[in-house]
Amino acid sequence: MATAEELADLIRDRAGTAPVRLGLVLGSGLGHLAEAVDGVAIGYDELPGFPHAGVSGHNPVLRVGDLEGVRVAAFGGRAHYYESGDPTVMRLPLEVLKALGAEALILTNAAGSLDPAMPPGSIMSLSDHINFSGLNPLIGEKTDARFVPMGDAYDPDLRARLRAAADATGTEMGSGVYAWYSGPSFETPAEIRAIRILGADAVGMSTVPEVILARFLGLRVAAISTITNMAAGMSDEKISHEHTKAMAPLGAAKLERVLRAMLAAL
Repeated sequence: MATAEELADLIRDRAGTAPVRLGLVLGSGLGHLAEAVDGVAIGYDELPGFPHAGVSGHNPVLRVGDLEGVRVAAFGGRAHYYESGDPTVMRLPLEVLKALGAEALILTNAAGSLDPAMPPGSIMSLSDHINFSGLNPLIGEKTDARFVPMGDAYDPDLRARLRAAADATGTEMGSGVYAWYSGPSFETPAEIRAIRILGADAVGMSTVPEVILARFLGLRVAAISTITNMAAGMSDEKISHEHTKAMAPLGAAKLERVLRAMLAAL
């Protein structure tokens, strides 16, 4: 398997040598946002060792170029723990992002809401997370760098910039705690009641392993959820992956508006 630096060289050969400033990881139904990047598209299958990212609603293409005047690397899809049972599956892509020069990462995901004030179509900036699955992508790491402090996992400056961008564009954006269940089955009503008691505001099947890996690599992190459904037991709607993909575009326009405004202000 190619190393992160070897893959970074391959990408620089295709997309130019200017350092990337920011990474974007796009969740279910949001991969089309990568097409807003003015640059070069490289399929994951052209990058040895990159995950397949085979979940429908994801677009396994890395696009490197400019978005609102900022050089970014946008990952059109992610691989999830539930696809392979490997929580480290996004480590190589994030190592490549770091090798390309990035200092920060913005993650997006589709999530279920535990807050009636945050219905489908809403967006939520993550203030913190609960790793309810207990899985960790740093298990097996040999160095003392594995002991990553997570008290500031979601960078205060990046979160403030997202808030300022939302306010500047008149976009309503909530803030809350995201709980990670491993999936691929959706949560039971009892599980949702449990994490509501623990303080979760939204729930999903991704993002947390990437946050841990990004902090391990020294990247600053922010994350935004698009709310696609109310969590199990919170409404009468029928939850499914097809429903998630269908509802993601409701929040995607808001998310794109906030991201563009944030980048333009950097």
